[in-house]
This record gives sequence, C-alpha cells and structure tokens, in this order.
Amino acid sequence: ILTLYKQTKIILLLMVVFACIPGLPTSAFAVFYGAMMPITALAYDERSKWDELAAMMPYSDRDIVLSKYAFGWLFILAATAASLVLQAALSLVWPAADGSSPAALLLALCVSVCVLALTLPLMFRFGTERGRLVMFLIIFLVCGSAGAVSGIAPELEGSSSFFVTFSAALAAVVLTVLSIPLSIRLYRRRRR
Repeated sequence: ILTLYKQTKIILLLMVVFACIPGLPTSAFAVFYGAMMPITALAYDERSKWDELAAMMPYSDRDIVLSKYAFGWLFILAATAASLVLQAALSLVWPAADGSSPAALLLALCVSVCVLALTLPLMFRFGTERGRLVMFLIIFLVCGSAGAVSGIAPELEGSSSFFVTFSAALAAVVLTVLSIPLSIRLYRRRRR
C-alpha cells in the first residue's frame, strides 16, 4: 500500500475527482478503477522480484493470491464508499447535480468485483509484462462496464432494480469463488 501510494498519488487523486463528478459514468469509473489497483501491485511485485522473496518467507501461494484479491476488494469498497459520500455531499451543496443512485453504485461495485475475478487469473498466468494485451481487454471491460452500468442505471429505479442487482451480486460471488482457486493454480504453475 505504501509503495502504491507513493507511485500512484495522481491516479488516486483522479479516482477521487471521478467520484466527485456528478453522474454515474464517472463515479462508476472510479469504482471500476479500484479493480485495477491489484494489477498495478502485481506489476510492482514483478519488478521488485517479490515472488522470489516471498518464496523464502512463510507465505503460502494461497496467501499471496488472496492478498491481491483482498487488496482489490478493499479498493473497490473504498472507491464505492467515496463515491457515495462525495455524490451525497455534492447533491447537498449543488441540488441540480444529478448524482449517482446508491443502487447504481452497488451495481458498479458488483460489476467491478466481476472484472477483478476475470482479470486476476489472467495476470497470474501471463504476468503483467506479457499480459499487455490482457491489459487492453481490462480497459475495454472497465469502460464497457461503466457504459453498461450507466445505461442500466435509469431502469434501476423500477421493479427490476432488485433482480439486476441480485444477478450482478450472484455473478460476482460465483466468479470470485471460481477465480480464486484458478488463480492459485496458475500462480503455482508460473512459479515453477
């Protein structure tokens, strides 16, 4: 966290700025960007040869992989909470601002957990250097997800709100449950 904070101060500031801008696409982008922070951490780990050091320490492969997932979940939750608080404060100061609804941000949270669950196994398999093409896929998924969530958001006020949010939450849980063991297996294979 300290290394990322030192290296990505501007990116973290941009996440806060995106969370402050009225409307769903920008605040959802801040949430989706939280799912990309573990990939940045993986890049720093590879550059500093952390895997070699971790192999000499009492960390299991499961611990290392789960730490990246936990790191992503932490950033996603922090970005969602910041978006909720900043959008609520903005609507109090500037009533004309069309803030993001909590249901839409909850949907963005679920979709970003899905993005995290889909991308981390790929990063553990290919690494961050060789996974540059995968990185373009990630950016496409993030931008496409932000657009999809903003397109669905007006409908979230009606009766389909519960179904859409429940489906996204279920997809996030299922993908995460499948993704973690796959990531552990791919991490072990890559270390050999």
